[in-house]
Amino acid sequence: MAANNTHFVIFPFMAKGHTIPLLYFANLLSQRHLHVTVVTTQANSASIKSILNDPSISVAEIDFPTNIDGVPPGVESTDQLPSMSLYFNFISATKLLRPQFEKMLQDIKPPVSCIVSDAFLGWTQDVAAELGIPRIGFYGMSCYAMTMYTILGLKKPHALTTSADEPFSVPDFPKLTFTRSDFDPPFDEIDPKGPWVDFIIEQNIALAQSYGMIVNGFYDLEAEYTDYWNRCFAPKAWCVGPLCLGKPKQLCDDDHQEGLRSDHKKLQPNWRLWLDRKLETGVPVLYVAFGTQADLSTEQLIEMAEGLEKSNVSFLWVLRPNTIKLLGGHFEEMEVNGKGMIVGEWVDQMEILAHQSIKGFLSHCGWNSVTESVCAKVPILAMPFLAEQHLNARFVVEEIGVGIRVWPCNGSVRGFVKSDEVEKRVRELMEGAKGEEVRKKMEKFGEAACAAMREGGSSWSKLDQIIHDVSNYQPS
Repeated sequence: MAANNTHFVIFPFMAKGHTIPLLYFANLLSQRHLHVTVVTTQANSASIKSILNDPSISVAEIDFPTNIDGVPPGVESTDQLPSMSLYFNFISATKLLRPQFEKMLQDIKPPVSCIVSDAFLGWTQDVAAELGIPRIGFYGMSCYAMTMYTILGLKKPHALTTSADEPFSVPDFPKLTFTRSDFDPPFDEIDPKGPWVDFIIEQNIALAQSYGMIVNGFYDLEAEYTDYWNRCFAPKAWCVGPLCLGKPKQLCDDDHQEGLRSDHKKLQPNWRLWLDRKLETGVPVLYVAFGTQADLSTEQLIEMAEGLEKSNVSFLWVLRPNTIKLLGGHFEEMEVNGKGMIVGEWVDQMEILAHQSIKGFLSHCGWNSVTESVCAKVPILAMPFLAEQHLNARFVVEEIGVGIRVWPCNGSVRGFVKSDEVEKRVRELMEGAKGEEVRKKMEKFGEAACAAMREGGSSWSKLDQIIHDVSNYQPS
């Protein structure tokens, strides 16, 4: 039962990597005895209710638009798109949700105090302004990555470079060096243009007009960049994470973690049984996953598979079902002898990372994966592909030192990765001195993450401040 009438409406963008952190944020608000409503479309409602697992949080359904060019009927989440080339079509269609959203806000009780929405839903800022209530945005990126992309767009430190791989320094951060290849096209260009650029500019303007922005991280992880953002850019950024710790306690409390293991033994998913057997025999396991958005070529997948095989390290690899088909029978021998396991369905990544047999994470460095790995104290093998992942990889390896980079064979930060490089870096992380070094650093940051989320910690206190400010908000 809510202790007062403060009512947060949470509106995630329809992609798992965008939705799940905001659901954890909804849980954090619910734990403070506030009214919380999550808005989604009908096809996403069941999975959202399952993840929330909290009857005190309301889920309001609106209809996803139909007959959208490039978006197949029934597709209401980006992970269902047959190709990521249709991503922009999908994202553009979400603007058509506005009339239903406005009507829902008019009817909902108690009256809405604050909208917390994904930055891709910038039009929700206009709705909030019309209602005279604050809107808080969520980009799902680190302050480090947001700061670097903003500096690149405003100050153009890459303007004098003559190639994509020529290094350049960053204004106000002399210790940092990047190349244009570290930034995702078309934003790596001197004067980027196109519909995607126009869309991002539109969302950033709406975000800057918002009351504030929540960040899925904790202050001590990137204090320098959080402070810089709040001095130089808008809106103000509040570090309220890692949001994955908004789930029912599992990583910062030994009793809860033991209870989680007991529950999993009852459920007995195949990957859990496989990891349990590895733990019983003292075999460390490398977890491999690249998110739901990356489209790897068949050649790259096979090259990685060969590298994993040559490393002789046990691994658990989560792949999309259509991706597994590209590999054919390449893994059959390894699966038969117990060296590797392939999982072709969506899994709760936190549950895998929390397993005691997992000693490394070969990751695309999506920010959710980075924060989850930090909370689980599992060091990272960084192999980025798209979006801001290359900056995240630099942050993981060069800024906080909790990972090792996997390098392409062409001398750039982007390109084809050979099997020998995969083998070398896997061994380095799982068996080498460098792996032990980054493991110790990850342990320290994992403890700091849990401390930030406990009562009195930096993230806990920042959320308290947000709730207080929203509860006492007076429109200007």
